[in-house]
Amino acid sequence: MNMDWNEQLLEYKSYLLLEKKLSANSIEAYMRDIEQFYCFVCHHSNKVIETITHDDIEQFITELYDRGASGTTRARIISGIKSFFNYLYVYDKIDRLPTELIDTPKIQRKIPDVLTVDEMKCILGSIDLSQPFGHRNRAMLEILYGCGLRVSELVNLRLGDLFFKDGYIRVTGKGDKQRLVPVHRGAVEQVEFYLEQRKGMNVDRKNAEFVFLNNRGKPLSRVMLFLIIKEAVAAAGIDKKVSPHTFRHSFATHLIQGGADIRLVQEMLGHESILTTEIYTHLDTGYKHEAVELFHPLGKQKHSF
Repeated sequence: MNMDWNEQLLEYKSYLLLEKKLSANSIEAYMRDIEQFYCFVCHHSNKVIETITHDDIEQFITELYDRGASGTTRARIISGIKSFFNYLYVYDKIDRLPTELIDTPKIQRKIPDVLTVDEMKCILGSIDLSQPFGHRNRAMLEILYGCGLRVSELVNLRLGDLFFKDGYIRVTGKGDKQRLVPVHRGAVEQVEFYLEQRKGMNVDRKNAEFVFLNNRGKPLSRVMLFLIIKEAVAAAGIDKKVSPHTFRHSFATHLIQGGADIRLVQEMLGHESILTTEIYTHLDTGYKHEAVELFHPLGKQKHSF
């Protein structure tokens, strides 16, 4: 029986939502990539799903290359195609995997920009706490850096997610997956200062559960968080391009440089794969040299000849 492409794509979309529990944005990205392959098949051969071969997929990859698609883009699309055919195979819709011998392009991971510990202290210290939203802004940046949160995780943080007596916050990450992240005492104090001030705000009743609110008593937007960080970085006199994600990168890098176990960092960041976290194991050259000199048995401090 020949399977209808559109029907299978719809069922796959439901699988991503209900079984994989992916976010709407992730599902849209997956479907967009698969539909590129579907359009290619319709234009070149109009094959049904069951007859797709390794060569069909290789031809599509060649076309992507000819179009000028980057290695990163090709790797993402190939990953999406593999996921689709794996789904078909696992659910007995096809009896062989045409993607089995398809190689994913090797891409060089870009090491993210990070701030030094001193730069981070300068940014946090640059916030004027005498201003109406000074404590809110300081509390947000303390949590962003101190817990390594994504932007969406911070702006969606709710009062019921704060377990300060136990030293944790509950974070809802990608795919609505929840994790507990330790929070240090300094960040707790800043949030508590802000929550005291918040009692005098005109809080929108529908949004009262959100921790960080704007001057209208509604949840803070992503754009507003970017602007707050931009102002704090400028006030600190730091000439670097800093985004909310820079705080997350810095959190992970500083933990690993300080000796934290990578799997613990993976858990706190909410990464599904340890490979994603491994990018933070990079250290600056000076730090590496210092470690070698200090700990290697042939380090210059240990030479006796």
